[in-house]
Order: sequence, then C-alpha cells, then structure tokens
Amino acid sequence: MRLEITCHDRVGMGQKVLGIFVEHGINVRGIELKQPGRIFINIPDLDFSDLQKFMPQLRLLEGVGDVRTAPYMPSERERNELVTLIKTFPDPFISLDIKGNIRIVNNIASTIMGCDNDESVKGQHVSQWLKGFNFTRWLDSDDVLAQTCRLKFQGEDFVADIMPINVASEDDTEHNKKILAGAVLILKSEARLGQQINAFKQPSENTFSGIQARSTGMRKVIREAKRMSLLDSSILIIGETGTGKELLARACHASSERADQPFMTLNCAALPDDVAESELFGVGEKDQVQGKRGIFELADNGSVFLDEVGEMSTKLQSKLLRVIQNGSFRRVNSEQEVTVNVRIISSTNKDLLHLVSLGEFREDLYYRLNVFGLNIPPLRERRSDILPLTEFFIAHAGQRIGRVNLKLTPECRDFIEHYPWPGNVRQLENVLTRATSLLEGDEIEISHLQLPAYTREHGYLEQEFEGTLDAAVKGFEADLLRKLYPAYPSTRQLAKKLGLSHTAIANKLREYDINKKTVKI
Repeated sequence: MRLEITCHDRVGMGQKVLGIFVEHGINVRGIELKQPGRIFINIPDLDFSDLQKFMPQLRLLEGVGDVRTAPYMPSERERNELVTLIKTFPDPFISLDIKGNIRIVNNIASTIMGCDNDESVKGQHVSQWLKGFNFTRWLDSDDVLAQTCRLKFQGEDFVADIMPINVASEDDTEHNKKILAGAVLILKSEARLGQQINAFKQPSENTFSGIQARSTGMRKVIREAKRMSLLDSSILIIGETGTGKELLARACHASSERADQPFMTLNCAALPDDVAESELFGVGEKDQVQGKRGIFELADNGSVFLDEVGEMSTKLQSKLLRVIQNGSFRRVNSEQEVTVNVRIISSTNKDLLHLVSLGEFREDLYYRLNVFGLNIPPLRERRSDILPLTEFFIAHAGQRIGRVNLKLTPECRDFIEHYPWPGNVRQLENVLTRATSLLEGDEIEISHLQLPAYTREHGYLEQEFEGTLDAAVKGFEADLLRKLYPAYPSTRQLAKKLGLSHTAIANKLREYDINKKTVKI
C-alpha cells in the first residue's frame, strides 16, 4: 500500500508522520520526499479497520493537509519507465558493474546472446560475448572516458558507444569528485546503421552498404562492382528474379562520377513495345500536341537502368544500339536528332547468349551491353547471407508497425536458412514482412511463413497438385523434350541423347506436337 501525504514543508514534519506509524507498529518499507510538501510512504497492505485507526491521526497532525492512497511510489514509476525504455530499445543495450560484469541487458541483446532473459547472464563478464575492447583495463584506468569503437558481438560487427556511469561524491573534501559505478553500452549493427557504419570503415564504400554480402560469392560481386562503377562503360547484371539486380545497379551509379546526375529505370518486360519505345525515346510534337522527353533525355549525363533487357523487342534493340554507338536517337514521330550522354546498366534473368544463338537478341548489342558483366548468385547459393537478411527485414518491418522485440524460434531460423528461396531476396522479404505484420506474439514460427512445402530430401512438395501420376509424368516429358528439341532437332540425335529408340522418341514428339513448326530452333 502506498500513501500520499500533503503537508507543510518544514523541519520535523517527516519525523511526526513516521511517529504515527511507529505508534501503530506499522512497518515502513520506503519513504520519499519528491516535492516540497508531499511525502510518499510504502507500507504493507492493511485491513480497512486498521486504516480507520491511524488515518484520522495522520490528518489531525499539525501541518498535514490531506492523506490518501496512491497507486505507486514516484521511484517505482521512474524505475519501470526506465526498464521499459531499456528493454524495448531497438539497439542492444548492456549495463556493467565496475568489474565489467553484466547487470542488465535488453531484449534484443539477450536474443543475440542466445538467452531467454538477463538473469541467465547477470554477473558474467561481458568479454564472453564482446571481442575487440578490453573492458577490464578501461574500467581500471585512472580516468574512465566515454569511448566509441568497432567490436564483435557474437561474431558480428557492431559500433559501440561505451559510456561510464558516474555518481557524485558527497565528501566535502572531494570537491566535484565523481565515483565510477559501472558503464553502459549501446551497440549499433550494420542493419541499423546502414551507410553510417560503412562510412566508419571507409567512406568510399558507403554506397554498397545496403547490400548484405557475408558470403564469399556475394563479396566477390561487390568487389568487382566497386571497380566497375568507377569506369564509364556499360554493365550487364545477370541474376535470377529477386536477387537484387536493381539495388546493385543503383549502388554502381551512386559510386560513379555520375552519382549527382539522374538514375532512370525502365522494366523492359512490363510494357508493350510501343509504350516502351515512347518511354525510352520520348514523343515528338504532332498536330499541335506537345511532345515529351523520354528516359534517355531525362537521364542525360546520368545512368539508365534497363531491367530485364532480354525481353526487349528487336526493333527497340536496333534503336538502343544506335544510342550506345552514337549517343543519338530520334523521338517517336520526330525526325530531329537528340544527342545524350548516358551510361547504360542493364539486367537480365535470361541466358542472352542462348537468345543470340536463337536470333532473338542482337549479338552486336549483347557485346555493347556486356562490356562489364556481374553475375549475382541466387540466395540458395549464398546461405551465409540468409540470416543477416532475415534479421534486417524483421527489424525493418517491426519498426514500421512499432514492434521491436520480434524474433525467430530456433526451428524457424533453421528452416529459413535451408529453404531454397526460388524468389530469392525479394521472396524472403515479402514472406517476412507478411509474417511480421500478422504476428500476434513476439516469436515467428515456421507456421507463420506462407511458403510452398519443401524438404531437404525431396525438394518442393506441391500443396495443390491435381491430376494423376501419369498426367504429371507426361507433363514432365513434354517440357523436357521441348527444351532439348532445339539443340537436337533430329529424332535420332534426341533418341541417342535420352537413351531411347528412334521410334519411341518419334512417337512422343508426335504425341506432344513437338516439331520445327511449334518449337523455335
């Protein structure tokens, strides 16, 4: 029970109030004089009859204005306010005593440390989890000053703000002397700092900081991209859908000498041929209708990103080749030449050389676009990037909805790490954003991820498969024969490749209507 007593602010007032509690044998757990004329007292819960005995005595004391129950002591509110702030703080927070032993960790720090709560790590030395800074030597030094440094927290890179906790000395002989009581650490990860932490490492690298590159393959791509971005030739980025080709293209532009100029994009697969042409090259004035500038004009002195350039029609390919060769083109419905200076960065998820061999993509354009080539590996081939990306997407989605304590169950972490992610980074982000937005608790489980069933032993398991085994086998046969037929256009060649008789292959080609008329060779 807490009581709030309003009284005159004068010497001896507290002693008179406490005398009443002593008289009735009531144990006082705490007393606080937060403001002049207000005394808060914490006592055990009492029966109503006991309250009736001593409350009138308190009110009759000279100088006492009012006595009433209070929901909490001021210090209790302040303490819980601080605990709530620390626990929900979006960055890892650790409080240490003067020996470097842990006193408090917040929720995100305990998650990274792999413990359920701060009690399991309380009293243990912080050096078990943080490497790269000697806390014992720092706390034992004569003058403990605030530090900012890079260190490893559970093997991951963080920037740490390390600040001493000082308490003012009450010894009159030690004027302005402060007593060291411990330290607090606030750790900022790459996912939180973004470009800032990379600028801390090396300012010239900060344009690629948004790309997770823990895996060997992805680090190689980033190293090559950084070198290519400094040159002014065309770049072709190859990768499956969702691997982050546009993100890499933007980083290349931002690291180039054209960084202060426009970066314009066009998805070649998303627009009909005539619309894509007008978007790229603009439209001339006609019949008093004002013309408009296209992407190439708008991006003059900057970069143009052509996403999925393999989908571009042969007509547009010819016009694009002229821009690359001469830097000039004509708007739609115009005879006037327009000259621009742009760098072209393109991307594709197709085998352009195969399209060249089929006559669907110009060979001369291919070599103009592919002066520098970058090949982004799919997410399933860069496993060490999956969990860092996962943590980043969960933190980002959580911040947007005001949830900062979200985490994965161990089973879900293992599942995510070993799932093949055919949609790559984009699929991972979409799945986690949905799971985070609809989550009721704080832990994301496998059941919260909307994904096609998959096992390591058998791969994908079709959840909505309809039909018979015979129909499924025939469907597989037809797809395989259509893919192989352009490379083995005679039945004898195809039969030899598949280890079947000439007659069997001929029958299957006839059954599935596969011939030179239905399949492009």
